[in-house]
Amino acid sequence: MTALPLRTAHNGFTLPAIGLGTYRLNGDAGAAAIAAGIDAGYRLVDSAFNYENEGTVGRGVADAATDRAEVIVTTKLPGRHHPSEKARWSIEESRFRLGLDATDLHLIHWPNPIQDEYVQAWAALVEAQERGTVRQIGVSNFLPEHLERLERETGVLPVVNQIELHPYFPQTEQLEYHREHGIITEAWSPIGRAKALLDEAVIVEVARAHDIAPAQAVLAWHVARGSVAIPKASSLEHQKANLAAASVVLGDAEVEAITALGRPDGRLFDADPRTHEES
Repeated sequence: MTALPLRTAHNGFTLPAIGLGTYRLNGDAGAAAIAAGIDAGYRLVDSAFNYENEGTVGRGVADAATDRAEVIVTTKLPGRHHPSEKARWSIEESRFRLGLDATDLHLIHWPNPIQDEYVQAWAALVEAQERGTVRQIGVSNFLPEHLERLERETGVLPVVNQIELHPYFPQTEQLEYHREHGIITEAWSPIGRAKALLDEAVIVEVARAHDIAPAQAVLAWHVARGSVAIPKASSLEHQKANLAAASVVLGDAEVEAITALGRPDGRLFDADPRTHEES
């Protein structure tokens, strides 16, 4: 089993460098894939209310032979549940669906700045943490201005910010901001969603130099930069390959060459956190 590097937040909370994404893992097959992944070595499992698979994730965690206490289960609060009362019951509903005594890490999925109720949602998460029904709290897709407002108005800084992060959109400035403030950076869609990325000459060359697959080269790039990658993988073969990427050490020049693939239009879809509104 690959020993994964750990990332540490400002309060001492830690996450492994590679987690298991579960988007579109549903039903019995999804639960079986999640259980297999946990038993293969994953200790971070990522879900969301809007993925409509919290029940599947909970079943997978329960079915795994691994001690539940070793697994960090993440879910996310949707945009339509930002108002205080809705946020409170949404947090509980997620816990019930997951079948857990407490969610290990609960995030706000998007800031929805036009709606402008994310501070209410954050206050509800702070309250849930104080009650003990949520262990750690964070956000997803928040910009520095949103993070600063949360801390200014509640006194509590997120331990995690899960953002779009891959070679076409390397987020260097935001990654550094998180590092300076003790916020763990999680990367969603860490390998992108287009085969074109894995066909890039620089990634193919790095993979060949280390005798690994192109996807592993991209995950090793994430590890080298200090983020937490959460790729989705349903097959045990891919799950194990993704975990193994954590042991690949890239040189500085290789990391820089992959980062140089970044481009202004690198987002996977039109989802700028300054304007995007998630339902």
